[in-house]
Amino acid sequence: MNPRFLPRRSFLRTALAGGAALLGGCSAVSVLNMLVPSGTYRRQSGLAYGENGRRVLDVYQPAQDVSAAPVVVFFYGGNWNAGERGHYLFAGQALAMQGFVTVIPDYRLYPEVRFPDFLNDCAAAVRWTTQNAARYGGNPQRIFLMGHSAGAYNAAMLALDPQYLKAARVEGHPIRGLIGLAGPYDFLPLTGPVSKAVFGFPDTPVTTQPIHWVTPDDPPALLITGTDDDVVDPGNSSRLGARLRKSGVAAREVFYPGIGHSRLVGALALPLRGSAPVLDEITAFVKAHGY
Repeated sequence: MNPRFLPRRSFLRTALAGGAALLGGCSAVSVLNMLVPSGTYRRQSGLAYGENGRRVLDVYQPAQDVSAAPVVVFFYGGNWNAGERGHYLFAGQALAMQGFVTVIPDYRLYPEVRFPDFLNDCAAAVRWTTQNAARYGGNPQRIFLMGHSAGAYNAAMLALDPQYLKAARVEGHPIRGLIGLAGPYDFLPLTGPVSKAVFGFPDTPVTTQPIHWVTPDDPPALLITGTDDDVVDPGNSSRLGARLRKSGVAAREVFYPGIGHSRLVGALALPLRGSAPVLDEITAFVKAHGY
């Protein structure tokens, strides 16, 4: 049956079922994006932040004009070998509706690049954000790095290891918080064939791990995961959170019972928000540290 002709309640049930496989195929993502209400955000798409074809990003603004709003830079996941910014319209809209200017960049992927090239791309996207956020109503000194899965790894590495933002010539100290959804932060030894190739197995240094870089100077962190995640061990969030607190950094872990890897980020989408209050947690965190 064509979803366009389903009753509203049945349509939402269809979206909920599709969302369970959110990152497994474009069709489920398309359903979630199709349900984004029009007029609830403004998007500037395909803005270049570098010369490579994948160094482009989208900016999501609140529907109403804002000034000096917090900025969220969201890095999507995909095991460092898949993903594209257009699949995450539902995430950009959700964050923009909370009053946050949101930047979603593409970045180069394996096999075109390996560690740390994609981190250099992400750092360049942050530099672009600091230089351009104000023209979209954002505060360039109130930036939150957020990601899901491999994207949460990227966000954590930029937040905790200063070399990437420094090399990208990001001025000052604009990072006000780290928001990780189902992130791998302490995942040696490597087991998957793609991660082994990306991180140079068997000679993978411990410096590839975000947890290695924890210091008292790190920004506060919100680490969200689901207890039913069978892709990234939820213990990654527990270990990073504990290490941050031991160093005197404000860190909070949130575990949602019965929530798996894909459903966690899918809970940002309107029809799936009843799955877990992910958006509420993120909103409270950004408001606590971004104003």
